[in-house]
Order: sequence, then C-alpha cells, then structure tokens
Amino acid sequence: MNATLKLLPLAVTAAWLAAAPAAHAAQDNVTALSNFQQTGNTAPAEQVPQTGARADALRQNLKAIKLPPGFRIDLYAVVPDARHMAIEPSTGVVFVGTRKARVWQVTDRTKRRVADDVVAFASSVTFKVPNGVCFSPDGVLYIVEQNRVLAFPAAQFFGEGGPDVAAAVVVPQGKLIPTKFESFNHGARACRIGPDKKLYIALGQPWNVPPKDQLAELDRNGLAGIIRMDQDGKNRETYAHGVRNSVGLDFNPKDKTLWFTDNQVDGMGDDIPPGELNHAPQAGQNFGFPWYGGGHVRTAEYKDSTPPAGVVFPQVEYAAHAADLGMSFYTGKMFPDRYQGGIFAAEHGSWNRTKPIGARIVFTPVNDDGSVGQTEVFAEGWLAPDGEYMGRPVDVQQLQDGSLLVSDDYAGAIYRISYGSSK
Repeated sequence: MNATLKLLPLAVTAAWLAAAPAAHAAQDNVTALSNFQQTGNTAPAEQVPQTGARADALRQNLKAIKLPPGFRIDLYAVVPDARHMAIEPSTGVVFVGTRKARVWQVTDRTKRRVADDVVAFASSVTFKVPNGVCFSPDGVLYIVEQNRVLAFPAAQFFGEGGPDVAAAVVVPQGKLIPTKFESFNHGARACRIGPDKKLYIALGQPWNVPPKDQLAELDRNGLAGIIRMDQDGKNRETYAHGVRNSVGLDFNPKDKTLWFTDNQVDGMGDDIPPGELNHAPQAGQNFGFPWYGGGHVRTAEYKDSTPPAGVVFPQVEYAAHAADLGMSFYTGKMFPDRYQGGIFAAEHGSWNRTKPIGARIVFTPVNDDGSVGQTEVFAEGWLAPDGEYMGRPVDVQQLQDGSLLVSDDYAGAIYRISYGSSK
C-alpha cells in the first residue's frame, strides 16, 4: 500500500482534490487516485431512487417471507445487483459489491434503519466483478475484483466527495490469479480480514470439475482454495486447499478460527452432492475437491484417483444445489439468546435442479467447543410454490444494532431482519 495512505487519518476529507494535478487517462485512474491526484472525472455519481413503484413492489413481495415468531423483515435499500456487503465499523455505511461493474455506497443518515442514499462508489475506477468487499477494524475498505485487489481508506467519507476517492493497489490487475484462468464462471470473490490482521480471499476455479492436467497449477496459485496475505499484498500463501467455489467466509469470534461455505459439483443428480459449511482452524488443510464433489460423494472424474491424506469433511452438509453463499456469525444482542454465536448463511437457490430449492436464509447453532447443532431454515419465501424466484439471497451481515441485512441480486435489494419491538 502507498505509504501516504498508511498514515492517512480516517477523519481526513477530500479537500486534497482541489490542489491536485488534473486529468489522467481513464486507464490510469487508479494510479492517479493512489497518488492523491484528480482524474478529471466530473460526472456525478449514479444514484438509485429509494421511493417509487419499484420500492413499493419490493415491500409487497416481502409479505410472502416467513420468519420465526417475533421477527420482521423490511426493505432497507433498493440496490441493483446487490451481492456481498461490508458495513463500516463506525458509521454503519454499507458498501455493496456486484458481479458487474458497480460498487454501491448505502447510507442511512437518519438512523431510521432504512437507506436514505444509494450512490455508485468510486465511479472514477473501472471495476470488473467487484463482488468481494470487506473492512479492516481500522476502517479500510478492501474491494476484491475478479483479478485485482484495491484498498480505500476512509471510504465512507471520500465517497461523499464525488467520483474520485483515495485508493491503493494491494494486488495489481492480472496478478490475483493467472489471466488464463479468468472466467465468467466462479469469478466472484469473497473476503475477510482475519484476527491475524491478514486479508483472506476465497478463489473459485473456472470449471465444474477441473481437468487433471490443470490441478497442480490451480493449487500453486491458490485457486480452488482460500488465500491470505498481508494487508499490503505481501506474504501471500494458500491457507485452505480443495475448495471448489467458496463465496462466503467468516471468523468465529470465540476462538478466532475460519469457517466458510462451499458450492459443490453440478450435474451429479438432484440430491447429490450436498453443499458445505466448513471449519478451517489451521493453515494447510485440504477440503477434498475435486476428489469429492461435496461431502463424502466422489466425483466421476476423480473416482479412480487417491484423495490427499487427511481430507477435512464439512461440519454441515447443506441441501444439494441450494447454492450456499454469504455467511456470518451472529454477535448482536437484538436476537434471542439461542442465536448468539451461531451462523446465518444465504442460499442463493438452485439453477439446474428438477425441483428448485433454496432462496432462503438458514441458521446453524455453533457450540463453545466448535461443534454444531441442527441447521434450520430461518427465512424463506423468495422461492414461490410454483418454482418461480421472487428473489435470490446472496449475503447476510449484521448492523451495529444487531439486526441482520440480507442482499438479493435478483430483485436488486437489501432487506433488514429485526426482532421484537426494535425497528
């Protein structure tokens, strides 16, 4: 990271822009921004209306969502293509990634627990699949694209100033994965800052099941795995191997260990293989892919190959093809005690199952010793009885008040789940 940005106070404003040199070529915008220079972009950031027919229709659809007694769900924001979310620790501003070319900044200015503004963040930057968003404890926003990682200090304040924001390159374009492995398939990343202050990134691989002659190179580069690195991009290593396509990870606040979801192999049948919730308490473990398609189910392509020694099987086997994505541990105080320390996970919904399944939020209790209880459906109704999707949940993250945000890239929305008299 640029040394200047390391020293940047989080309360800094965008005043430096007025004195910065003007006009850099569009392809050089990140370099300019990392040097506190203007890009010459004066176009106002795209804004998303929060009232009108679309918002009304989304609220109407939420009447079909079923929750446990005492819970309610409301529309928090209209956010096109909403995928993974990162909530800024001090202000509660929500940054939302997409699988397209936008990152959205969602601001609840009045603390009514509904968005006042939704605007495009850092519109001077040309993003490519900026799905992965996560904050460090000291307020640096990391955006993990398909093949690049950027850092934005004080993003919630710089984003208010217009299209130019302070930025730093953590991993340059084309250096997160070999460019030959770039694909429209499994290119959406997820990220977290770990208790060790390192940046963790889940890297999917581009096949349903990779060819055997590609496996060694995939593993060398951390694809089909989870990598970690210092927050400035140095000291990269592969933390977890044998992961097909994880798009959700979080650390248990009790013991600081990593958990993650994993999407499993398609085309093996309606009811196999199961989706996975995995626990990775230490570096170097192998979670079985591609020798296993999910759970203990062997793939046809690798059934005659010997799996690595010591394969770690999932803590939870989710329903087959439900497409388990974003997840988070619940640490708030709003929900009843039984939810404390457990995992909420979003199931995006199946795409090639004879009878669709998923489009819901599930909850798994996690005990003090790291063992798990029975997984249960917590919120459902985005999949209509006739098999039509009304929405497809992607991520679940907790607001400071203990309520839960749910993103939906199909309907283009973020919902808020609260409990009791809290609103």
